[in-house]
Amino acid sequence: MSQHTPAAPAPAPATAASTAVAPTGTPGIRLTEVDGVRTLLAAGSGEITAGLVFRVGAADETYATSGITHLVEHLALFRHGVSDLHYNGATATTYTIFHATGTADEVVTYLSGVCDALRDLPLERLETEREILRTEAAGRSYGPNHQLPLWRYGAQGYGLVSYTELGAWHLTADAVREWAATRFTRENAVLWITSDTVPEGLRLDLPPGPRHPMPPVTSALPVTPAYISGDDGGVVMDGVVRRSTAASLFAEILGRALHADLRQKGGYSYATAGHYSPRDADFATITAYADALPQKQDAVVGGFVDVLARLRAGRIEQSELDAARNKVLKQFDHPDVHAASLPSYALNLLVDHANATHDEHRAELAAVTVDDLGNVARELHSTALLQVPGRGADWAGFTEAPQYSADSDRLTGTRHQSHEDKGTVLTVAAEGVGFSNPHGMITVRYDQCAAMVAYPDGGRRLTGHDGFQISVEPTLYADLTPDRIATIDAAVPPSAVVRAPVRAPDRIPQPRPASEAAARRTGTGGWRRIPTPLLKLGVKAAYAATLFFGLRAVTLTWTVEPRPGTAFVVLHWLLLGGSLALSKVLRKALATREAPE
Repeated sequence: MSQHTPAAPAPAPATAASTAVAPTGTPGIRLTEVDGVRTLLAAGSGEITAGLVFRVGAADETYATSGITHLVEHLALFRHGVSDLHYNGATATTYTIFHATGTADEVVTYLSGVCDALRDLPLERLETEREILRTEAAGRSYGPNHQLPLWRYGAQGYGLVSYTELGAWHLTADAVREWAATRFTRENAVLWITSDTVPEGLRLDLPPGPRHPMPPVTSALPVTPAYISGDDGGVVMDGVVRRSTAASLFAEILGRALHADLRQKGGYSYATAGHYSPRDADFATITAYADALPQKQDAVVGGFVDVLARLRAGRIEQSELDAARNKVLKQFDHPDVHAASLPSYALNLLVDHANATHDEHRAELAAVTVDDLGNVARELHSTALLQVPGRGADWAGFTEAPQYSADSDRLTGTRHQSHEDKGTVLTVAAEGVGFSNPHGMITVRYDQCAAMVAYPDGGRRLTGHDGFQISVEPTLYADLTPDRIATIDAAVPPSAVVRAPVRAPDRIPQPRPASEAAARRTGTGGWRRIPTPLLKLGVKAAYAATLFFGLRAVTLTWTVEPRPGTAFVVLHWLLLGGSLALSKVLRKALATREAPE
């Protein structure tokens, strides 16, 4: 991304909303424009809620620039300060939303202020907002499914939600300004309002710009179904399926089946969940989770796999389908069903996914059969990534995700033996860096480097697009002289370099005593980053709450089904915030684990 200041676009004229209000196919929901921004309207009860959604999120960034969208969101909200108005912003994987609930005048003031701020960000606040984001990251709780995007997609695109927001630490004001000017544009946005008319005086003064396509889908998994080992004691799985009403019903049935077998019958788990969340226009992610006490982990893994096998074999009772279908059908009876559908309608507009009318959705629900659910189960299994505690899942037909680079990636260069372990060697070559031990080798090639964190003391941390990471520390390897570090610096693309501040002396790695190094042979070099450490039992409940409310909030915001009300959506975002805050208190040790010092 260019670091140069773009030419400032001419201010867009403040215009009235388009007088053409078109039906969307669903009675009660209409489509119009406000200053060139597509706008959805549906009357709701109570105060007005509005959401301005942009098609830009974490997956649109690179690892080296990750967090830039979040930084823009924070800066855009600064001038609103403390207010009685309920408002907020959120940066998700593929979209960013600014929303508010209040009177018509309050909503107009908020939306107009957000747009004004996006055109003229308060960049004098940049350093302060960096610190705020750093504080937020230090206390952020990683849910039990946090590792799955990293292993599935790597350190790019959809996998970046697993990573530290490196870009927030070093990007210049010019880079942040350019990102806002090219992504937060009128053509790349959709507005929704729980009103049958556009509030008087609403002005959306956004710059022009193209609609941005969805991020390309990458893969770090050569074979699926696959598994990884996790440390939090629970079992979590996700898989990618085609978007459909049958798939959304299946996620509900999967969650119910896990609850029935693992909690009610076996008594192995307390928290279980199954969720369906659209990923893009054509595909969705189904996620399932079950927690476990240490002494019951094997039983939970076995029970989890048994549930998946039963559903995949098509052994689904008609009563299970009827119960899930009736739950969805009840939502059509809510008086604010049209207003509740606005967030999902808006997100579908952003990604060019057709919005089904309520009648069409009822017909699709009625048409789903048990055989359809079995097909979804098999599709889910074919793309599944399973995280299990302790032991593997080879016995269940899952292949371990790659722990080392392919043999073809081996490098020839200068070899630097570890001061801690004679069997561990760092290789610095013309085309990349390698880390090897008796078990295998990990390689990060310079032209495939997603980010390199560069410390003034000579330490380097390189992460490949495939998610593998190598720490290059002159204090830990023999003959790793400044000229060898200079070789790396000259070869890594400048766009991937993240300059880190000076590390405190006690933060610079030093060789461990032989006894300690022997107990931690695999800890010095290039493992895929696993950010969730072994947790105490008290964190389990916070983990489960974070997963449940996080997936629920996203699902309620963007899904094919209408929902009980926009207030219900906001409630789940608030509950997600509460569970994250609880996890923050319980996990102070995360404060400086990954961020540049």
